[in-house]
Amino acid sequence: MLVLASKSPRRKELLSIITPDFQIIPAVGEERADKSLPPGEYVTELAKHKALEVAETRRSDIVIGADTVVAAEGQILGKPKDAQYAKQMLTLLSGKEHSVFTGVCIISKSKNVCFCEETKVSFFELTEKEIEDYISTGEPFDKAGAYGIQGIGALLVSGITGDYYNVMGLPVGKLARELRKLY
Repeated sequence: MLVLASKSPRRKELLSIITPDFQIIPAVGEERADKSLPPGEYVTELAKHKALEVAETRRSDIVIGADTVVAAEGQILGKPKDAQYAKQMLTLLSGKEHSVFTGVCIISKSKNVCFCEETKVSFFELTEKEIEDYISTGEPFDKAGAYGIQGIGALLVSGITGDYYNVMGLPVGKLARELRKLY
């Protein structure tokens, strides 16, 4: 059985593009990784911890852990804690290109595969009103970097280079290829 170690509704939706046959068992342990690592390594460590936690109780299954962060100007941006932090993040991203990293770890009986996908995203120059209006929608609060490309946050994006689904939280094409190698 394929198991997704995430409670993210977006990851559930994206994994269903690959297969309808999986279970969701979210990792519940504290997310921990060395924040001094480069963003790709940091997020891959987080994904690995999630996958290993769930795999401990599901030894005969294939477990997928994933985590996503936004990186800009040397900073790793997670999910904003409040409107002020969301505003700081969106102001930092305004008019610039940033990277979205999703780390994925697949744990099976026979082997473990971890990888990271990077997608470059560019934002329009945003006015303070545009930022405040977007924050007032509530959409930024459960999203790395304080935006969701699949929602109203799409209005902030001027361009993208790489996997669109990676920005949503799961690099579907790469994950499908890695899973095929295991079956």
